[in-house]
Order: sequence, then C-alpha cells, then structure tokens
Amino acid sequence: MIGQRVTRQRVAIAELLEDVDEFRSAQQIHQMLQQRGQEIGLATVYRTLNAMAEQGHLEVFLQPTGEHTYLRCEPRAEHHHHLVCRTCGRTVDVAAPELEQLVEALAASHDFTDVEHSLDFLGTCRDCARA
Repeated sequence: MIGQRVTRQRVAIAELLEDVDEFRSAQQIHQMLQQRGQEIGLATVYRTLNAMAEQGHLEVFLQPTGEHTYLRCEPRAEHHHHLVCRTCGRTVDVAAPELEQLVEALAASHDFTDVEHSLDFLGTCRDCARA
C-alpha cells in the first residue's frame, strides 16, 4: 500500500480482502474483521478502503441503494468489468472487447482522448434465480 503507513489495521484489511470474492460494503468488511477478532474502528475501515481504492488496489461498485462496495481485483493488463448478483453479491470478472471498441469510437467521434470508464452489470445469478 504505497503512500500509506503500514499499520496493523491496514494489513488486517488487506489480508481480509484477499479472501473476499464479492463486492462488500465497509460495514460488511468491518463485521468480518470483528469475526476474525480484529478490533478496528469503522471509520478506520472507511478511510483505508477509500485510500486503497484511490491507489487502484480496489474496485468500487456503487449499489443501487447508493452504498459503495469494494473488491480487490487481480491486476490485469486489460480493462475489465463485472457482473454482480444483486441478491448474493457473487461477482464475475468479464472482458468486453466490443464495449471497449464502442468507448474508443464514442471518444473519437467527440474529439476526446485518454477516456476512462467504469461499467458494471447488476443482475441475478442462476443460483439466486432458482431460490
């Protein structure tokens, strides 16, 4: 975590996020830390998650409720998106080369360069749809 002091709290949060496969809210992460016996304040969890996201260590997904959720993604050479189950939070990384081509074409048609974007898809996974 470049730019941040390495503290017990930051290490505990980073270690927990290595074990999480779905987007989770700060409150959920805080609760999971407590279940692991880590006494870390909720404000510290929020600050650390925001700092990690700003540094590119976490992906942030804005839930329809307006709540930010976080996921540690493996560094990839190519840009990717997510399919997120609105019921259980299951998250699948997806490459979408057609979408990337569309973004490039939109940018070019409006004389923009160096365009960044974030697009995730919210739906219901097969297991939740069966339930």
